Order: sequence, then structure tokens, then C-alpha cells
Amino acid sequence: MSYILQTRGLTYVYGAGTPFERTALDHVDIDIAQGEIVGVIGHTGSGKSTLIQHFNGLLKPTSGEVLLGGSSIWNAKGKCARDVRFRVGLVFQYPEYQLFEETIARDIAFGPTNMGLPVSEVDERVADAMTVVGLDPTLAEKSPFALSGGQKRRVAIAGVLAMRPEVLILDEPTAGLDPCGRDEILGYIQDYHKHTGATVLIVTHSMEDIARVADRMLVMSHARVLMTGTPREVFSRTDELVAAGLAVPEITQVFGELHRRGVPVDPSVFTIEQALDALRRAKEAGTC
Repeated sequence: MSYILQTRGLTYVYGAGTPFERTALDHVDIDIAQGEIVGVIGHTGSGKSTLIQHFNGLLKPTSGEVLLGGSSIWNAKGKCARDVRFRVGLVFQYPEYQLFEETIARDIAFGPTNMGLPVSEVDERVADAMTVVGLDPTLAEKSPFALSGGQKRRVAIAGVLAMRPEVLILDEPTAGLDPCGRDEILGYIQDYHKHTGATVLIVTHSMEDIARVADRMLVMSHARVLMTGTPREVFSRTDELVAAGLAVPEITQVFGELHRRGVPVDPSVFTIEQALDALRRAKEAGTC
């Protein structure tokens, strides 16, 4: 299997040598395969946000290393390779607060322009990115500050997509959005993944959101990786998730309780469709 992102013994300590010293990552080893959609989940303070900031060199490990395409992103002189920021695109939580240009097109063009691309290619990438996130081309010369909150977020995401990163990382991309807005953003992310084959990491608190789109889930707890696996494999360990301070999908809680009461159903279901299928099969077998 080809891995695009890896960590080996990754450790990060905030405030090292001070009374406020805190270990945010403790010897973390992970492997992210090319083309995966990975959900990174964990309670507040589990280390997930610190983890993703290491992937494009925003934070430098206290010890251990981060590998991109098999090579360390830090050279022998302790400097992060310049192209890492373009190859690994990071969208922070509430990215709409980071908009700053006079027009939508100029904001989206900021990254590609810094890559040194020709103006014609920058313009092409801006147009493509706007299409991916569902922004009408007629909005290109409009001020991003005249848009709705959801539209601003799409502009901010488009600015990262325009760099066409090999790895797209999004920190709580659906935070603060209504259900319709959440579905739209996740749909855009899935479309980008489908058409580019890029690796996508999504940090979220929402089990329901990530379970619908992720190939694999990475669960962080107390600065370490608690577990990793497919959504079904992770949700089969409901008790451990709850003990780690995470709220599993309501449908998983219901089926877990049914299973504990002796009803022969799969306790790891996490969507309504899976639940209906499980109940249908139990009924056909005469056990429900």
C-alpha cells in the first residue's frame, strides 16, 4: 500500500520546561494511504488539532518525524520544505474569518499566485475551485464580505482547493452550519475527492457527519491514537468511545442497547439505511 502521510514517534510538548508544560502528542504513529478519506475524531484536548498542524509544517515536532510521500517534511537544517504548504492544504475551523482580499476571485487566487503559476493558470484554477464549491462564476468580482456565512466558508475552502493539494485537511468544516449547510459542504468535499483522487482528512466532533463520508476513522484520546478502523469497526467499540468522552451516533446507541438486551442485531450500525437493513434481516430470520 502507498502511504502519502505518516508519523513516526510524533511527540509535541507545549510550554516545554515551564510550569505549563503539556504533552499534546505522545509518540504517535499513523499511516494515511493515498486517496483515503480519513475522519479524525476526539474530545477537546485529545491532540487532533495539534496533529494536523504538523502535517504541513505549521508546528515542528518536539521529537519524531512527519513523512510526506515517504520523505521527512523537515530537512537537516530544521527547515520545512516550501512546497509542503502547497502539497498539504489546511482549512482551519471557521476559515471565513481569514478572508482578506477585495474580491472573491482575488482571495481564491492568493495561494496559486504564491505558487508562482502563470496568470492564465491561476484564473483557470479560481474558476474550477468556484465550480467545485458551488459558487456562481458571476460572484467572482464581488466582495467576499457581502456573502452569507455559508458562502464565505465556501470561498475559503475554494482558496485551498485552487492549490490542488495532494492532501486536503479540514478542521471542523461543518461547525456552526445548519443541516443543509453541513450536507452541502460534505458533498463538495466528496466531489473534490472523487474528481482528484486527493487524500482527505476531516477533523470533526460530529460522528454522524464523518461516518457518512469516511473510509477510515482515527480516534485520538489523551495525546495518543486510541483506535483506527472503518466506521463500522470503530462504532463496534461504543463503550470505549463513550469512555473517551465521545458521543456516538444516536442510531448506534439504540442498536447497541438492543444488542445488550438480547435482540440479535448488529450493534455497530451508524446510518438509518443500515438500521433498516439490519431490522429487515432480523425480521426475515424470525428473530425480531
